[in-house]
Amino acid sequence: MIKSRLNRKCQTTIPMAVCVALGLEPGDELRYVIENGRVRLGRVRAASGDDDLFATFPEWGSEADQQAYAAL
Repeated sequence: MIKSRLNRKCQTTIPMAVCVALGLEPGDELRYVIENGRVRLGRVRAASGDDDLFATFPEWGSEADQQAYAAL
């Protein structure tokens, strides 16, 4: 069993063994799933296109737009 302790602000440090097991790196987002009095912790995996503005704003996805913004 791996343990950690909460501080006064209800914060904790994730033990290194957990970071290694989940492949966590600084800056990763975590997800918490609460079920039946238990919590599952996991890394939020970036969906493809998260950094793609054309995926975020589909109205900018025309061929002309892609060519215009290609050099940015």
